[in-house]
Order: sequence, then structure tokens, then C-alpha cells
Amino acid sequence: MAEKTLMKGNEALAEAAIRAGCKCFFGYPITPQTEISAYLSKRMPKVGGVFLQAESEVAAINMVYGCAGSGIRCMTSSSSPGISLKTEGISYIAGADLPCVIINVQRGGPGLGGIQPSQADYWQVTHALGHGDFHALVFAPASVQEMVNTVTKAFDLADQFRMPAVILADGLLGQMMEPVQFEECEIKMSDASKKPWAACGHKNERKHNIINSLYLKPEQLEDTIKERFERYEKVKANHTEAVCDYCEDAEIVVVAYGSTARLAKSAVDAARKEGIKAGIVRPVTLWPFPVNELNEACRNAKKVLTVEMSMGQMVDDVKLALNCSKPVEFLGRTGGVIPKPAEILAKIKEMGGND
Repeated sequence: MAEKTLMKGNEALAEAAIRAGCKCFFGYPITPQTEISAYLSKRMPKVGGVFLQAESEVAAINMVYGCAGSGIRCMTSSSSPGISLKTEGISYIAGADLPCVIINVQRGGPGLGGIQPSQADYWQVTHALGHGDFHALVFAPASVQEMVNTVTKAFDLADQFRMPAVILADGLLGQMMEPVQFEECEIKMSDASKKPWAACGHKNERKHNIINSLYLKPEQLEDTIKERFERYEKVKANHTEAVCDYCEDAEIVVVAYGSTARLAKSAVDAARKEGIKAGIVRPVTLWPFPVNELNEACRNAKKVLTVEMSMGQMVDDVKLALNCSKPVEFLGRTGGVIPKPAEILAKIKEMGGND
């Protein structure tokens, strides 16, 4: 069993990427995720990988596009304004059916906003990560250890379904230090030659592979998009994930993700000690959204409370997942303000949990 190491969240993400077989990283510094780049700039050359600080976020994501087309596992990271700049390139990557991992350590917005934690990029990453008809896998870990565990999963599913995968963290998770454990394994770089679609040299052993997102015939583009969405249905059927606590008899179910879920869990624990039948659902995948898991958790609930570090961007997805069968209320802080467990507990009581 490997020993635990105290690491900052951003640095743990970077080390996990190397151990997951990431060979190339292209990025540009922005608070609060810069430690990912700083760590990889030192580690990548030592393990035979490539670190490159691009001249801009736009350049970085297009370098990912080219590298992903060769079949090599590659990654970029940024924070909210930087992700906005990358969205055109992400759309090209999705249109070319290429796998990659994108890390977003969120900060407050809109605009430059602030450098404190936020969850106000939910709409962007789950519904509008670029132009056109496409989705990206979106994971929302809630601890440094879970971020580490998520990286390999993100790379593997991105490869399996040939689509971008996003790890949605925030400034709190990126900057906090927690003990983490890495699986004891030899660091192996991904083998592009095992990907039959990759443009990595054919050696006269197969046909030329062409990486492309341009289809001038409307019918051909439509067929390509429909095939892509058939893959998305397989993702939705097999790769949703949520963590549920105290939901068997819960009359009020709290829904929260990422670092906010940890605060909400403390509030739910306190509510239970006061005899309030409260439970909590923590979506781990934000796309695909864990519809079945949420419905099962809310089977006996009278009310649902969504808690976020935003103005309520997940609320509509919760309502849709429940088919509007339960009243859904919202508690949120934004602009970099972190909700307190006492605030959440007070809201639970206000909703009738103290009857």
C-alpha cells in the first residue's frame, strides 16, 4: 500500500495526470490553477513528457487539438476566463471526435471577476462548452483524493468514447492541501499506435487517417452528429455517478456538488443530530447528469434544496431530472463567497425540517 502524501490540489491533479499516461501538457498561467502548470513544467521532462507554455489560451487548446489527433494522451488546464477562450478549440476537438482532458479550476466571474472559489461555470461546461451539437464528459470531484482518482477515469472514458473530458474543480479544491494516495504503478506514456483512428504514421500498414471537423455536405454532417449522439447515449446509460447519504428516509434532500457538497454534508449531519430527516445527493458526473440516482434518492422526499456557489445554475437540471415532481428550492452564494454550513442548516429548517 502506497503511503499518503500531503499535496496541494492543483499539484495532485498534475501528478495524477502523469500517472494516467498524459504525455503532453499545453497551458497558460491563470490564478487559481497556475500550480498545475508549474508542477508539470518540472515533472514532465523527467518522465519523457512534454510541457509547453503557449502564448495564449487559444494557442494552448489548439495545440491540444493537434496532439490529440496523433493519439497521444494530452491535457490542458485553466480557470474560468481561460476556459472561455478555449471553447472554440474544444468545439473543434469534439467535432473531430478526439479525446483529451481539460481541467477548470473555477474562479468568480463574469469577466475578470475575482480569484476566489466559484461554481459559476456549471452552465458553460455542461451546456455551452462550444458551438454546435456536442457534449463533453464533466466530472465534479469533492476532495483532493477524489480529484486524483478522477483523472485516470477521465482519460480512460475520453479515449473510449473519443470525446473531451472536463474535470470541474474550483479555487478551494485547487488550493487546499490534503493527504493523497497514488496507486503504486509504473508511469507509462500512452501508445498512440494502438488507436486505429490516430494520425500517427501508417507505416504502409493501414490507410491514411484524416482528422477533420469540416463536412461541406449537410447530410454527411448530420449523419456524423447523429452517430456521435448514439455514443453519448451509451455514456448516459453506463457512466453516471452520484454519492447519496441519509436518503432512505429523507424528507428534505440537499443536492450539491464539488467542494460545496462538503459544506452541505456538514449541515445535513447537524440536521440529523437534531432529528431532522435530511439527506444529501452529490452528483459526481455533471454530464451525464445522474438522473436515476437523484430520483432514487428523492423517492421519499417532500422537498429538495440545491446548494451552489453560483446563482443557481444546477437548479434547472435538478428540476428536469425529477420531472418537476418535487418542489426545488435554492441556496447559493456567489462572487467567491463560500456558503456556511450554518446557513444551509437554517435553510433546511426554514423548509420545514424543524417541524
